Amino acid sequence: MVAGFEYAFPAIRGVQASREFYVSMCPLRLLPKLFLFNEDEMIPELRAQRQLNKARLPEMARYVLENPDDYVFSAITASVDADVKFDPFGDDPDSRKMGVLRIPMSARFVLNDGQHRRAAIEMAMRENPSIGDESIAVVFFLDQGLARCQQMFADLNRYAIRPARSLGVLYDHRDDKALLAKLVVARAPVFRDVVEMERTTLAPRSRRLFTLSAIYTATAALLQNVEIEDPEERAKLAAEFWEVVGAQLPQWEQVQQAKITAGDVREDFLHSHGVVLQALGRVGNSLLHHQTADWKNQVEKIGTIDWRRNNATLWEGRAMIGGRVSKAQQNVLLTTNAIKKHLGINLSADETRAEDALQRGDRRDG
Repeated sequence: MVAGFEYAFPAIRGVQASREFYVSMCPLRLLPKLFLFNEDEMIPELRAQRQLNKARLPEMARYVLENPDDYVFSAITASVDADVKFDPFGDDPDSRKMGVLRIPMSARFVLNDGQHRRAAIEMAMRENPSIGDESIAVVFFLDQGLARCQQMFADLNRYAIRPARSLGVLYDHRDDKALLAKLVVARAPVFRDVVEMERTTLAPRSRRLFTLSAIYTATAALLQNVEIEDPEERAKLAAEFWEVVGAQLPQWEQVQQAKITAGDVREDFLHSHGVVLQALGRVGNSLLHHQTADWKNQVEKIGTIDWRRNNATLWEGRAMIGGRVSKAQQNVLLTTNAIKKHLGINLSADETRAEDALQRGDRRDG
């Protein structure tokens, strides 16, 4: 770049670990030009970021495009390898914190955090260039070399923890499946006071039988490809299904009535675990598609299944592996198969393949 030309960013100056840094706003259309990412072929030791996972980008770009009025992206963090100049707005202490950050156009920028946001925004702008007029917060640090940039990446991600899936479902007002799950929990008496709305795992002494994330997944399986458009009607049908299921499993009601503890039920029985809930949702989906008029009578038969965890003959290799409950997709399919066999329902193609694989494994073990 020609010497003398520069970028001018309105900025706030701060100090962390005795080093100055600057917070500014950057127009989205400027991101691809400022923050280039061409390190894909470099070995990790010479990079300051993880490799770009291009598979993540379409979903992130779609999120921006489908929610133009309420998408949210947090600030990106970059190191600047150049002699920058900060011109404060005044001489008093408050005014000296605000001013204009001047960065030579010849500067090299290294993204410490936010490379996927940058790439997704670039992808979204190809389809909708108008979003380029919007902006994103940028935190600028002065470049201290590769080792410092790598350490910043490690530090920025050291305590990054994804929120529990149940909490994500609870706070998601955009996902129709999340809205459905919350409606079902609110409408179905069988779930009253026994659903953990925030955590995805239940502590041994938790008074809850189910997690919201498990009900989300199970109810989505129940209503997959069921042609009911109205959200209220979908919630009504799902709540009715779970009510019929709960009526066959007396331990669920006994927990609500404080006759037994939720921990004891989870310890002794499988029917409140996520793998079984999802399997029941799959079974219900098959009934809704193929036995619409008689699905309640069929569901009532699940009360005669031996749901005890110590029934290893039935559940080991299906809902459990080595005595531990497993919610892997293969285990969901095999648990579904056990329920369908008991109810006399035909298996789907993927369920048949899972069953054949299990039987082949049993024969080899023998």
